[in-house]
Amino acid sequence: MTGLPVFLRAFARRDRWFVIGFVAGITLLYWSQAPGVDGIYTTRAAFEEAAAMMESNAAFIAMAGPPRALDTTGGQVAWQASAFGAVCAGLMSMFLVGRHTRAEEESGRDELMRSGAVSRRTPMTAALLMMLVANLLVGAGVAASLVAYGLAVAGAVALGVGVWATGAVFGAVALLAMQLTGSTRTAYGITGTVIGVSYALRAIGDVSGGTLSWLSPIGWYQAMHAYSGERWWPLLLLVAAAVVVVAAAYGAFDRRDFGAGLWHARPGPEQAGPGLQSALGLSWRLQRGSVLGWVVGMLLGGIAYGSIGDDVESLIGDSELSRDIFLGGAGALVDAFYATAALMVALIAAGFTVSSALRPREEEDSGRLEVLLATALPRRRWWAANVLITAGGSLVAVAAAGAGMGAGYALVTGDWSRVGQLTLATLVMLPGVLVLGAIGLLLVGVRPAWSVVGWLPLAFCAVVLLFGELLRFPDWVVDLSPFSHLGRYPAVDVPWGAVGVVLAVALALAGLALWAFERRDVVTR
Repeated sequence: MTGLPVFLRAFARRDRWFVIGFVAGITLLYWSQAPGVDGIYTTRAAFEEAAAMMESNAAFIAMAGPPRALDTTGGQVAWQASAFGAVCAGLMSMFLVGRHTRAEEESGRDELMRSGAVSRRTPMTAALLMMLVANLLVGAGVAASLVAYGLAVAGAVALGVGVWATGAVFGAVALLAMQLTGSTRTAYGITGTVIGVSYALRAIGDVSGGTLSWLSPIGWYQAMHAYSGERWWPLLLLVAAAVVVVAAAYGAFDRRDFGAGLWHARPGPEQAGPGLQSALGLSWRLQRGSVLGWVVGMLLGGIAYGSIGDDVESLIGDSELSRDIFLGGAGALVDAFYATAALMVALIAAGFTVSSALRPREEEDSGRLEVLLATALPRRRWWAANVLITAGGSLVAVAAAGAGMGAGYALVTGDWSRVGQLTLATLVMLPGVLVLGAIGLLLVGVRPAWSVVGWLPLAFCAVVLLFGELLRFPDWVVDLSPFSHLGRYPAVDVPWGAVGVVLAVALALAGLALWAFERRDVVTR
């Protein structure tokens, strides 16, 4: 453990804003459910009616978890937030572990730091401890916020301790993945797949009787029964899983070469095929897995939203706050709900857009861009190829979400006329999605080191959507989100003029990004 305090201080300083952002976001995710539920269901009868509808809706159970004590505020908080909170904690853990282990080896910084008086396991141990501390802060924030709101202490502690342990399990998986592969992106893919499979096993298990849920760390977390008769023994499963996976990660670390993984990369073909002989073909090859995964995920997510059907009024109640959240108190409630759902799935799809827009930074940092530009490939063509994949993938993902939402609605109600309507509802939000991607491109174009800031506009837009009405944000703050100018179709007519303006802003930002990229030096290793 020689040098451990130095590494911990360095990691804490580097990660302070990253951790603060995740802690605040996940805490707000849990806490906001309590005032939201109390504001929407103003009468006991409305509460019980909504709870009965949620308990009988398989799509809701698949999305959120097993329905327990849904006629109480605490039960609703645990049901609505625990699965998504666990996923967010898992992603935070994955990024923290990755950036301090495999990413440092790829960049060469880890080798430089190891040249000092440092034990071989110290950087890895420091990354593990940093991840555990970050999850501890998340758990403490969740528990403290719910207790401060006035909910029972036992349930708040169960939710807080559970999200800490679940995040630790996924962080341990990330630590093991970093030892298996020599690429940070591949390790992220492995960890993300584990998180996704855990969510899917929990969803299928909860709908089909609960057996498969016991194969998922998220299922173990929800099995703690927060606010519905707490039980603590599932916490032992989470802790034991984390310990076993961490031990496996250390064993793998001791058996691999520095800079390599236990799984050796396969050699590519001796000659590139026709699809790799152009900038666009190369960009598609690098991002096709991400594009296809996001499209399928958005399609399934849209189907889940659409399967709510016409049960919207029973779900969200008839209070003034619920109508304010879904359309400022105006418009048909079903149309207002699906207009807001279209905005939500567009924001989720923007996760792909921002990630894809920041991909050029990764190619530049790795040194691969320098090699490409040493050939006859112009900068402009390489940049344009990446932009086309980002824009095209965003278009298909957003359209798939809308089509899925329409198909899910039709499967429940038999009304297929809404397929086109709900697809248009999500496509109306596409210019806002492209603005977020263009901001990421601009940051990469001006200075690659600033690219991490590209996630902040997406986080801001999500906060405005989820908490703007609840927390009474000023109008000028809400107007900073490009989505606030795009209307809420089908509840209201499409504001085509505003759609055109927002799209023009996206194009202008993308053009400015290209201009900046062509006028700066390429980062070299």
